[in-house]
Amino acid sequence: MARKSRLEAIRRAVLRDWRADEPAHLDERLHQPGEFLASILRQAGASEGIDEERLREMWKDVAGDFIARNANPVSLKGGCLTLHVLQPAMRFHLEQTRAELLRKVQQAAGQGVVKSIRFTVG
Repeated sequence: MARKSRLEAIRRAVLRDWRADEPAHLDERLHQPGEFLASILRQAGASEGIDEERLREMWKDVAGDFIARNANPVSLKGGCLTLHVLQPAMRFHLEQTRAELLRKVQQAAGQGVVKSIRFTVG
């Protein structure tokens, strides 16, 4: 029995050397998704900041009911919070109070999460 397993090991070694591209262990070239997940999330901007549901709840608390109904958070990428504003008049109002709004958002989200605010109308 030992002789058979020894012969099989020699056979595998000879075939591996002959083929030249087959790894000694088949798991050698196998990668786990976790190895790449952090990098993919970082490139997509998803690893930064906070999750979408928490962002929306935080926005309602920070902005108040009226503003929250007229301006919705769309994304948070690279520290820039993008808000979709329904009307140009509301955008003008938010532009005028941008510094105060940013301070409140930063306080609610934590330092370093939101660095700027951008508005889109539509």
